[in-house]
Amino acid sequence: MGLLKGSASFVRFTIEGDLPENPLDYIADRVVSFSFKDIDDTYDEYSIGWVSILNMFDSEFQFASYVAGDYITLTLRIDERKVSPAILKKFTQKEEERIKNERQIPKLSRTMKVEIKERVRVELMRKAIPVPSTFELCWNLSESTLLFFSTNKKIHAVLEDFFKESFGFLIRQQIPYTIAEHLLDEESQLLLGNVSPQIFV
Repeated sequence: MGLLKGSASFVRFTIEGDLPENPLDYIADRVVSFSFKDIDDTYDEYSIGWVSILNMFDSEFQFASYVAGDYITLTLRIDERKVSPAILKKFTQKEEERIKNERQIPKLSRTMKVEIKERVRVELMRKAIPVPSTFELCWNLSESTLLFFSTNKKIHAVLEDFFKESFGFLIRQQIPYTIAEHLLDEESQLLLGNVSPQIFV
């Protein structure tokens, strides 16, 4: 569930690094530079970028601002063309049979099989419709924290890489220990460093 739903699952991240002097101008420039590019009319297999949290087709943010006070709200959109292994296998075998019958040969070489499979894969990929996925986030500028509305570990890795590429900041998933580091004073942080894991039975 996402940010605008009645209930939501999210993971909290800490953003490492300081914002430049004019943070909103900087963020606006980076959002535009890394906005989503549609691949419906191309043969590209993958596209990733930022879109409006209110409309996944608004990559120019004409209809809704992503700034609300100290908060930046964005949607990470990923479109990907996929061909299922079963379909690829079916059409590869079909093409192999066609070539064997055409050339009147009982068997194809390994090299030829690899070439056929790759050619079939490319042809099927061109016919495939890109499947969209969207993931919402809320970035608190004053606290340098980010809520990401997905608990999928694979998508977390994608977010970490793309956020660094987009804005130049590393993000680190918060756990109780890192939250304590953020909340405690210096003296308490020193004590925290001596804490060791315990098993309570």
